[in-house]
Amino acid sequence: MPPTGARTHLSLSPALTGRLVALSPGAATVVLATLPEMRADERGLVHGGFVFGAADHAAMLAVNDPHVVLGAAETRFLAPVAVGQDVVLEAVIEGEKGRRRTVAVTGWTGPAGADSPVAARTPVFSGSFACFVLDQHVLDR
Repeated sequence: MPPTGARTHLSLSPALTGRLVALSPGAATVVLATLPEMRADERGLVHGGFVFGAADHAAMLAVNDPHVVLGAAETRFLAPVAVGQDVVLEAVIEGEKGRRRTVAVTGWTGPAGADSPVAARTPVFSGSFACFVLDQHVLDR
């Protein structure tokens, strides 16, 4: 059963941006099941935009405010992802200053869950996301 308590980005498709599997104050984990439609070539390389989208989704859920938006991101793709692999994206708030939340996101292929062996994980993504909590919906500004 998926965790409850998400307050933001509720209309996103889990097929495109990942499925929420863990949520706690200041942290979230999303699992992206990669699909054939995400492939960039005939060999099954997943386009990085899908991994980035799932990482962004995880960052938004870590902040978990209905009016959170992404302002900037510094990211690294560490290894390729192939169609059929699950990508686990773990987001943790590392800093807060005024409206800004700095969220670290790491991603790997391999088993999900805090008890999964780190040695079984293949790192594929890391990033720092600058998220901003607004007073109202960004389209109402």
